[in-house]
Amino acid sequence: MDILRIILQVLLVLSSFFLIMSILLHKGKGGGLSDMFGGGISSSAGSSGVAERNLDRITVGVGLVWSVTIIGLGLLVKFS
Repeated sequence: MDILRIILQVLLVLSSFFLIMSILLHKGKGGGLSDMFGGGISSSAGSSGVAERNLDRITVGVGLVWSVTIIGLGLLVKFS
C-alpha cells in the first residue's frame, strides 16, 4: 500500500503542476481579470485556433487525471 500511496502522491504533484501551467497558457476571453491587466488590448475576433483547442483538450485530460488521483488517495486513506 505504501508504494501505491507514493505513486499517487507523485502523480498528484505532477498533475497539479501541469494543470496550473495549462490553465495559465490559455488566452483571456475578455471581460474579467485579464482585461484589467491588459489582456484585452490585443483581443482577436474570438476565433479559436487549433492550438487553443488542443490546449483545451490537454487541460481537460490533466484535470481528469488530477480528479482520479484525488479520489484514489481519498479511498486509500479511508480504507487504510
